[in-house]
Amino acid sequence: MIHPHHSALEVVIAIDIGGTTVKGAAVDAAGTVVARHTTATFDGGRDAYESVLAIARRLVDEAAAGGFTIAGIGIASPGLVDPESGTVRFAANLGWDGFPLRQLLEAEFSVAVSVGHDARSAALAERAAQGAGASGTDAGSSYDAAYDDALIVPIGTGVSSAVVSGGVLVEGATGAAGELGHMLAVPNGALCTCGQRGCIEAYASGTTILDRYREHGGTIASSTRAIASALDTDPIAARVWADAVDALSVGLAGITAVLDPAVIVIGGGVSAAGDTLIAPLREAVAARLGWRSTPRIEQSALGALGGLIGAAIIGWADRVPDAGFARQALRSLGPEQRGASDA
Repeated sequence: MIHPHHSALEVVIAIDIGGTTVKGAAVDAAGTVVARHTTATFDGGRDAYESVLAIARRLVDEAAAGGFTIAGIGIASPGLVDPESGTVRFAANLGWDGFPLRQLLEAEFSVAVSVGHDARSAALAERAAQGAGASGTDAGSSYDAAYDDALIVPIGTGVSSAVVSGGVLVEGATGAAGELGHMLAVPNGALCTCGQRGCIEAYASGTTILDRYREHGGTIASSTRAIASALDTDPIAARVWADAVDALSVGLAGITAVLDPAVIVIGGGVSAAGDTLIAPLREAVAARLGWRSTPRIEQSALGALGGLIGAAIIGWADRVPDAGFARQALRSLGPEQRGASDA
């Protein structure tokens, strides 16, 4: 049911910017998707912003052709994001530094634009899907209280995380809380795109798992998903996967020791591996925690769609859809899309 103070013919444009793909959808207040598109982030020499603009224009045009008006635009971006100004202060994989994303898009489309961090946007969506109100508050009777102390970990082109503590999404002093991918896992280890060595992201992102497989001489698998399917038959795949699990377990155990989450949710495209990732990860984190109890570690309900659904939630801004919004968006987008592309 559409929230009573929304027009039945209003939609928001939701865009999730990844290092590999830009995903977009026009979503009404009930969570029903009326149009959707995906493009390569750096398609045909286009830069990331040009790809965002191309997706946004196409969705705005299609929504308008369907008789819908645009209530707002919600963007989930990687990197250091300042939601107040709508600026992406730094995003290495997009080549952005002090990038005024909201300002540019508002000038282009003349509608309100909200810009959020991709992992924190995904966390809003995960919590909403568990029964919280879409704002992450006003928890319904079916809400899983574990999500008030949670770590949401989208793994796609990069490795990110969102920290929820006491029901609050933690942003940190500079908005950079949750940079799990750039925690040190292997001293003097593999070179990361950030310029440091041994970061978790250098071992455990969808991109680096495939890169390391090829560097170690792997030839059978041509995607991270294929690597996950070949662990029993391909020793190189097994080794690279074990390295990824090991690196992730270092970070997850460390964060658990400090923040004591009730649940760790693995999302993003790599979460499509399911128990192939989750089962050894549970074991590795438990081994590193020793005497401490291990939090629940589970696969995301939303997979690679968390950022996009979160972008739709923040796109509605103060006109918050009801708690069924995230679940309807997932149904409307199609669960088969959960593992598609990057987080």
